Amino acid sequence: MEKLDDIIFYKIDKAIRSYRMFAQRQLKTQGYKISVDQWLVIKAILENPGMPQQEIAAVVFKDNASVTRIIEILVQSGYLRRNTHETDRRKTSLEVTENGRDIIQSVQSLVQQNRKVALKGVSESELQNMYQTLNKIIDNCP
Repeated sequence: MEKLDDIIFYKIDKAIRSYRMFAQRQLKTQGYKISVDQWLVIKAILENPGMPQQEIAAVVFKDNASVTRIIEILVQSGYLRRNTHETDRRKTSLEVTENGRDIIQSVQSLVQQNRKVALKGVSESELQNMYQTLNKIIDNCP
């Protein structure tokens, strides 16, 4: 029977989780009051204005309940604002506030530094191979 460390998907998940824990520690160490997941949600909204919450959840690989909690925290923190839909008052849209844009901008250099640390010793050709391989796996699992 194969060992967990010999299963490629276990290794991929372990690498992702290791990076996320590292990135979260770095955010905390630098005094930022934002989590990796909160950063992802703000970034997704900035890149896709007007995106419904279900789609945000899909983009950041979280369930709806988790995204609802994250959004509530971001609204309370002043990073997001809920706007009532013009014609249907039951609907709301999310908008990144100036504070939200500021936090994304100020964290950006730390995010880039974290990636640099995580990818230390990985060549450009290895990265390209990794992208190609991961894209093949993604395409194989519709």
